[in-house]
Amino acid sequence: MVERVQARLWAMRALFVALCCVVIFWRLLPLDTMPRGWAGPDLILALACAWVLRRPEYAPALLIAAVVLMADLLFQRPPGLWAALALIGTETLKSRAPGLRDLGFGPEWLTVATVLVAMTLGERLILAVLMVPQAPLGLSLMKALFTILAYPLAVLASALLFGVRKIRPGDADSLRSRA
Repeated sequence: MVERVQARLWAMRALFVALCCVVIFWRLLPLDTMPRGWAGPDLILALACAWVLRRPEYAPALLIAAVVLMADLLFQRPPGLWAALALIGTETLKSRAPGLRDLGFGPEWLTVATVLVAMTLGERLILAVLMVPQAPLGLSLMKALFTILAYPLAVLASALLFGVRKIRPGDADSLRSRA
């Protein structure tokens, strides 16, 4: 029984990494010859937030930091900055997850939106203090807005396609047996 729980845990962690790799691969594909005038959502972060609020053991902190750092390097962003902010944001959400479990989706979405906006503004502030060239403010806010709008889709896809749902009272026993 314990082996089956452990196997599912590691399979879901591998699935999280695989989904993030698919997102990275898709963003790296040269589908257009001209640069886009708009910024798309950060699907890796939306997926990480959805999984952290539902099953935090499927997306541990080190795994999130490693995946986002890999994305930083491949997307040529300042290495480690967005990874650190993503880690802080997801750990903040993880600490608030028990209080959000009993509430509906609205307060959860609002909490995620607040964290995403704080991360975006924090990134801009850090880059401004260090005098690093950065994207226009409109593109950064557009990326945050599209990530907030993509969050419900990430939650829906995670629940329907991969079975990542909120922890129910009976699931606490399986988590305790792992610890």
